[in-house]
Amino acid sequence: MRSLERVRNLIAGQPVDRLPAQPMIMMLAAKHIGVSFLDYTRDGRLMARGQLSIAKDFDIDCLLTCSDPAREVADIAGEGSLEWLLDQGPVINEEKAALTDKLRLCEFRVPDPFGGGRMHDRIKAIELMRHEVGQEKSIVGWVEGPLALGAELRGLSRIMTDFYDDPIFVEDLLDFTAAVAMSYAEAQIQAGADTIGMSDAAASLIGPKHYARFIHAHQRRVFRDIKERHPEILTRQHICGQTGPLLQLMQQLSVDICELDYPVDLVQARQALGDKVISGNVSTVTTLLSGTPEEVYAAAGQCHTACGRNFIVGSGCEVSPLTPPENLRALVRYGQEHA
Repeated sequence: MRSLERVRNLIAGQPVDRLPAQPMIMMLAAKHIGVSFLDYTRDGRLMARGQLSIAKDFDIDCLLTCSDPAREVADIAGEGSLEWLLDQGPVINEEKAALTDKLRLCEFRVPDPFGGGRMHDRIKAIELMRHEVGQEKSIVGWVEGPLALGAELRGLSRIMTDFYDDPIFVEDLLDFTAAVAMSYAEAQIQAGADTIGMSDAAASLIGPKHYARFIHAHQRRVFRDIKERHPEILTRQHICGQTGPLLQLMQQLSVDICELDYPVDLVQARQALGDKVISGNVSTVTTLLSGTPEEVYAAAGQCHTACGRNFIVGSGCEVSPLTPPENLRALVRYGQEHA
């Protein structure tokens, strides 16, 4: 059974030969082919090569294009707020955030994803991957969620106080960032992505009250737009951290795969999310990085037991580049040995 068929069958409630394994791998893919992560984030050819290589060598069920938080930022506002680190890629310097002056939002436009910038670089990676794997593997495109991109443009501390000091600005900012996400998702689908993942990590830092008031409608808008345009495209949401208080609202989103970090109680998550497919939850530090292969295998089994049939074997967040290869193999092996 092909990797993409395996995931689609799971979501549709159809039989699968084994559980899909989709750990979140970025830096480890660069390390696997012997390049710096900085170069990996700057060159879609290296991203494609790294993802293809590690997926083949470890029998992973997806090629992931997530890499860093600054692709959309660079194309919207330039690279003035970015710092480039050899082993981490680009990061946002909040002291130089693009929207330190809120009035600058009026100047921003939704960038052209095919315009030759950093967003286009990811699209080129998707095209290369699809050319190489045909329909054998799932290719996961990626967009920054409305709050994540808002925080990257404005600065995390500033946007958190904006919720109280200037809620109208927050709404305008999130309306803009949701539009960017929809445009970028569409471009990646055209390039060959069969799944669109959206990370909105900052959402785990706010409670359900503010999530419901400010964030939920914009996330729903992005996922609904994808499904209305392309019903066949799978959707995947990743929010780092403790999202337990948000699960009831997340259940209402048009999301096929909910990727949950290790702090989330999966028994609670299964009750809240109904029959949605749950992925992840295996700790990237205490288990994948520091544990034994036996402990990794057992942790995947505990997640499977809590989630039941609708489960994709995966990591709670990004797999550390220092993770022992035998631990990653143990994670994938659990999926291979359970139908």
